[in-house]
Amino acid sequence: MFIDRAEIYIRSGKGGDGCVSFRREKYVPAGGPDGGDGGKGGNLFFEVDDGLNTLTDFRFQRKYAAQDAENGGTRKCSGKDGEDLIVKVPEGTVIREKETGKVVADMSHGNRREMVLKGGNGGRGNQHFATPTMQAPKYAQPGQKAQEMNLILELKVIADVGLVGFPNVGKSTLLSRVSNAKPKIANYHFTTLAPNLGVVDLEGANGFVIADIPGLIEGASQGVGLGHEFLRHIERTKVIIHIVDAASTEGRDPIDDIEKINFELEAYNPILVERPQVIAANKIDAFYGDEGNEVINNLKSKYEAEGIKVFPISAVSGKGIKELLYHVKGMLDNLTDEPVIFKKEYFAEDYKDQNLSFEVWKEEEGLYIVEGPRIERMLGYTNLDTEKGFQFFQNFMKENNIIEQLEELGIKESDTVRLYGHEFDYYKS
Repeated sequence: MFIDRAEIYIRSGKGGDGCVSFRREKYVPAGGPDGGDGGKGGNLFFEVDDGLNTLTDFRFQRKYAAQDAENGGTRKCSGKDGEDLIVKVPEGTVIREKETGKVVADMSHGNRREMVLKGGNGGRGNQHFATPTMQAPKYAQPGQKAQEMNLILELKVIADVGLVGFPNVGKSTLLSRVSNAKPKIANYHFTTLAPNLGVVDLEGANGFVIADIPGLIEGASQGVGLGHEFLRHIERTKVIIHIVDAASTEGRDPIDDIEKINFELEAYNPILVERPQVIAANKIDAFYGDEGNEVINNLKSKYEAEGIKVFPISAVSGKGIKELLYHVKGMLDNLTDEPVIFKKEYFAEDYKDQNLSFEVWKEEEGLYIVEGPRIERMLGYTNLDTEKGFQFFQNFMKENNIIEQLEELGIKESDTVRLYGHEFDYYKS
């Protein structure tokens, strides 16, 4: 089964905690602190695998976590770093953060490998906190927490040209005739369920990649049927070929079909209808006598005035196809060579900033609350019962402008400041 969308959870490795330890050897009294540093947590990467062409594997495994680091040890021994994790995806996969929808990475056009989550740094052991006035520090730094994220993976095929049209208008037949693709072809009254890619080779000119985008139906832009699954594959294409059943063999109106498909394209992503378009009026071999002239003339009258060329073709006999392909090639040559790439919108700094943020507010008269992940971590490795530890805490509050925020809220001397179960009286220094 062709799967082109998946939701997964990823996590980097946690940093190892620093160790609190003191040298204990015979004939070495007061050996001093020798706690080692924690190791660094594993990073999480995404990497393109040319052997993959669907996201099927993510149906069976939805959680991916890099290895946590080991804690520091005694005798200044550092903990072992966690192993990195590499998640392999097919080329063309767009990775988005689930909650915001922001693009984390576009694994296409040369972007073969990208680090998405960074492992936590290891905490420092108590050997680093020794000073002339604090020779036996009884605290060490904890390792940084792991980063985690819920992601949406979307596979968008990489093709220069996209074939669009309602089911059973001849897209698969045309693709099989003009390229090396071998799609299943039959008179089905339902649509192809997966995009097919083919390379078009032209005599005297460079070829291009063409994709049969699965047939659209009304309401596709709202997700009716498999609408979103179909529409996402056209987002990378540079030129759109509308294929219509000009002979109306199933009673369809070709002009109405084009208007409906353009409506769905615009509703899904307005940029799509701005792409260059060409119309392939298929099944002209099914006309009797001159009855096709009126249909073709109506199509040309409406669309060529808008700059959209109309080509009468027969995907079965091959009539008119050569002219269509060389016209499309000319359209591509007049466009920039820049590939359609989804710009990165979510950066690691976004996640880091969330972790370092502080919240300071006035709970009630005389009581102020300070919270935030970094505050919580600082309290975890600071011994507030010692003069050195309390001085470190005061400097931390000043350097991070927390004191300034409290004063802006109107704190007065003897008011209480509460931080995760710790309470202090405020005195202006």
